[in-house]
Amino acid sequence: MADTADEATTFLAPELPATTAHDDGPPAALLAFMVTGWAARTGLPEPIDGLEHFRARRAALCAQFPGEVLVVPTGREKVRSNDTSYRFRPGTEFYYLTGNHEPDGVLVLSPRPGGHDAVLYVEANPGKTDATFFTDRVKGELWVGPRLGVPESAVRFGLAAAARSQLLDDLRVLNREDEPRPFRLLRGFDAPLEATLPAQPERDAAFATALSEMRLIKDAAEVVELVRAIDATQRGFEDVVRALPTSTTERWVEGVFNLRARVDGNDVGYNTIAAAGAHACTLHWTSNDGPLRPGELLLLDAGVEAHTLYTADVTRTIPISGRFSAEQRAIYTLVLEAQEAGFAACRPGNDFMEPNRAAMRVLAHGLERLGILPMSADEALFDTNQFYKRYSLHNVSHMLGLDVHDCAQARRETYKFGRLAAGMVLTVEPGLYFQPDDLTVPAPYRGIGVRIEDDVLITPEGHRNLSAGLPRTADAVEAWMRELWSK
Repeated sequence: MADTADEATTFLAPELPATTAHDDGPPAALLAFMVTGWAARTGLPEPIDGLEHFRARRAALCAQFPGEVLVVPTGREKVRSNDTSYRFRPGTEFYYLTGNHEPDGVLVLSPRPGGHDAVLYVEANPGKTDATFFTDRVKGELWVGPRLGVPESAVRFGLAAAARSQLLDDLRVLNREDEPRPFRLLRGFDAPLEATLPAQPERDAAFATALSEMRLIKDAAEVVELVRAIDATQRGFEDVVRALPTSTTERWVEGVFNLRARVDGNDVGYNTIAAAGAHACTLHWTSNDGPLRPGELLLLDAGVEAHTLYTADVTRTIPISGRFSAEQRAIYTLVLEAQEAGFAACRPGNDFMEPNRAAMRVLAHGLERLGILPMSADEALFDTNQFYKRYSLHNVSHMLGLDVHDCAQARRETYKFGRLAAGMVLTVEPGLYFQPDDLTVPAPYRGIGVRIEDDVLITPEGHRNLSAGLPRTADAVEAWMRELWSK
């Protein structure tokens, strides 16, 4: 039944949020009209997949900090320009513990005898009887879509939920003066929340480290999601190769791959590197504003981020015209040999840097053999020299997971100087980069940049190349391109 005009005027106009110079303030009658005549929300959402994995991760974290209050925010939307925001991506640690994608959330784990209670604080959904759904252009439902809401979040994520507006009061209760409890806060995500809690840099840094080190070993569900991201990435590389004959710029390549990332996943896992010609000699070339020239190479370093936020990180270097020149093939083959040596060192018990050392030995001796290294490989490999780094520039591995450079807050002794273990996922990505103005390099090789990167799971027996579906040898790359172009 429709409301009458007389009935509508009985509603009070709500307080409006701040407006800008071009805004028109809605009249009270319009506001009153807007909050009437809406169907009630019904039903509850389905629980997310893998609730047991999120629950187990929370339990493992709590076991490291008995008797302490643990606070993990996801972060807030960030302004891109004036009143427009970047697309929100949840904080890695918050997502790892909850599976929640929405902004403004905070997970609080409070101690009790025998463990912790978990409460997920989320933005409430006041519904369409509250005029903010229409007047709040930052969070209002008609502007940005509905929030899940408190009871719905409890069902969706399988833990107790409360309105974000209650958070500070609840934290005060947990830390009351007559019974103060130690707490730890994951900092860097929610400045207003951080401002309400006293600074304790060492304790909070140790908390961030614990959360990073938990992710060094992937559970079965995480491996499934990484494979899903890698499979989508393979499709993105195939899209790029199919489009190459009509593509003219690096930005075209970026756009083709990024379309696949948004169709098959949440987004790209990092800014796509589409580096043609000498641009491949810049490790993190993301301007992607150069031309694609026949006869040159295209270094494509890209990864699809799955809807569950796990990302692939794969690189292939491909000849734009479909065939490697003799010099390009020589460098490509050397990098491939180095990658094979790195793969062979990916075994449980080896230290994390062993794949790098194995790959660098191959690169140094290959550079000597090709007449590029202006000294012997043995001299270049001395720890006090490391001359080969002029041409290789970077180590060959980093951890991979929810972040493209995952576990970044882990301690050096558990990461860089730690031991490989079953369940770790890392990249193996040797490269050679000959700057166009490097006079130590013979002229035919200048301006060539090659990187080959795959995502590797450490298994009890050795390793599994999760991205093996993409061709790696020079002959296989050329055949792959011919096949895709023939369809």
